[in-house]
Amino acid sequence: MGNVPRISEAEWQVMKALWAASPLTADDVVAALEPTTTWSPKTIKTLISRLVNKRALGFKKDGRRYLYHPVVDETACARAESRSFLQRVYGGALTPMLAMFLEEEELTPEEIAELRRILNRKRRE
Repeated sequence: MGNVPRISEAEWQVMKALWAASPLTADDVVAALEPTTTWSPKTIKTLISRLVNKRALGFKKDGRRYLYHPVVDETACARAESRSFLQRVYGGALTPMLAMFLEEEELTPEEIAELRRILNRKRRE
């Protein structure tokens, strides 16, 4: 898990496009992000290059094209980002973070039941 690079908010969007479908060319990534961003193709290609340098993306040369694919797992990245957020904002303390989210968010009965199941399972472990 220590091999998971820090990924910026903008880079997350590029990664999500590639986690959804890969391998993709840079132009494919541009097309995938076009509906949800106002970024220029050059900006997106810069983000791809950064992710390759961080070893979050790999590539294969296919003739004159480069096909990009994720090297890191989405779940591992989400876990690393969650831990980083928890450490930065709450000093690593989980209870205050959960309490804040639970107080601020409207939860459905199904969501409350799921949280209870998770807590009960943790209690048994």
